[in-house]
Amino acid sequence: MYDIITIGGATQDIFVQADEAKIFNIETVSDKQSYLCFDYGAKIEMDKLAYDIGGGAANAAANFANLGLNTGTIVKIGSDLTAKEILQRFEEKNIDNSMVIRSKNHKTGFSIILVSYEGDRTVLMHRGANSKIKLEEINWEKVKQSKWVYVASLSGESNQILNKFAEFAEENGINMAFNPGTAQIKRGVESLKKVLEKAEILILNRSEAALITDIPNNPPEYPTIEDKNLKEMLLKLKSYDSQIVVITEGKRGAYAFDGKTIYYAPSFPSKVVSTLGAGDAFASTFVAGIIRYEADIEKSLIMASLNSASVVESFGAQDNLKTFEELEIIYDTNAGLKDFKVVKV
Repeated sequence: MYDIITIGGATQDIFVQADEAKIFNIETVSDKQSYLCFDYGAKIEMDKLAYDIGGGAANAAANFANLGLNTGTIVKIGSDLTAKEILQRFEEKNIDNSMVIRSKNHKTGFSIILVSYEGDRTVLMHRGANSKIKLEEINWEKVKQSKWVYVASLSGESNQILNKFAEFAEENGINMAFNPGTAQIKRGVESLKKVLEKAEILILNRSEAALITDIPNNPPEYPTIEDKNLKEMLLKLKSYDSQIVVITEGKRGAYAFDGKTIYYAPSFPSKVVSTLGAGDAFASTFVAGIIRYEADIEKSLIMASLNSASVVESFGAQDNLKTFEELEIIYDTNAGLKDFKVVKV
């Protein structure tokens, strides 16, 4: 019996930091966009270089297993050296890899992460086999053995299995957490309606929430639980019947709504090296917290904030992940931080 099975992507990640990179900001009345820029035609010296395993499903699985959950994963990889490294990582992290799909025709997913001096990143991604998952390749009998499924980003052709996967979970009494990617968001609310109705937990970032709800992404200068636009996003997303809706804002914190109470948790102070994987760490820790702490949203937000803060302090989306015991020690040690409190309304 599995506590949780993740489905989505697994990749090899190469992290590159070049301090010569420039950040270019464009602001309008309703939006703000930032661009990581390099001089055209120049040769840029790399200041830091690192390798790791990543991908939404792989990152979440590593975190779930580290948090003590019996974890399996469904990803599709190639037959190359990178695939061997991914399988080795799953073994090291005690993740059941018997549902991993192997492809002879497609390469394993691959990402180059360009990290700015601020720690934020731009990702160059080749989806590879990640985008080729088919319904007939999934071991449905093993999925039946899980209490929860965690659906991460499904790109390309893999996106076509989403509705069936949600239907299967509902028919078999399996709880579902949904952390959608760009491909799912672009489908629009109507196309995702059945999935959102099924999801016990829906987690997405503010930009994604604005896109899927068609509500302006115009945050105030400082995060606040009285943020009008964000409240509208939470209310609209909750109207599609997910039990808990979570919207993250990176270093500005995160919000959760259960239909009665809006919760706001600030980000925990950290020295940011790379933000890649912070979202996966937050989302999967929140889901694991809901499982462990009997649907205690406040405590789950705290644990998620602490774990994502730990991840950003190093390169690699799976580095520095903490156990629940370690997270509780960190929280108890820092209980005096007056700004690190969950606010409810």
